[in-house]
Amino acid sequence: MSVSDEVRGQLVVKFGVLFPHLDERQPRLMMGAEARILGHGGIRAVARAAQVSETTVRKGVDELEAGEEPLGRIRRSGGGRKKAVDLDRGLRPALLALVEPDERGDPMSPLRWTVKSTRNLAAELTRQGHRSP
Repeated sequence: MSVSDEVRGQLVVKFGVLFPHLDERQPRLMMGAEARILGHGGIRAVARAAQVSETTVRKGVDELEAGEEPLGRIRRSGGGRKKAVDLDRGLRPALLALVEPDERGDPMSPLRWTVKSTRNLAAELTRQGHRSP
C-alpha cells in the first residue's frame, strides 16, 4: 500500500502540532504507532513526514512491539558524564584544602562558602595536576 500525499500532509501537521509538547521517547512511540497503522511503506512515509531517520521510526515500532513499560523516567539510568570526583579520587580532598583557609559562614553547616572564585579554584586544581573530565 502506497501512502498518499494527503496522508503524508496530515502526518506533517499532526507531528508539527504535537512534537513540541512531548518528551524524547513519546514522539518515537507515536511515529512507531503511525508507521504500524500505515503498514507497508509506513516507516519511510512517517520518517519523511517527521523529518527523522527511518532508524528512529523503526526503533519506535520495535519499542511498541516489545511492550516495554515506561521506566518512570525519560532517559535510562547510567547515561551522561561521570562525576569528576569519581574519576579523580584526589579531587575532593584537594578542593577542600583550597577552600578551608578562606571558608566563611556557619562551621556546623554542610554548605561551604568561600571568597575564591570557581575560576581560581579550577586553575589551582589544574596546576596541581587534576584535569577536567
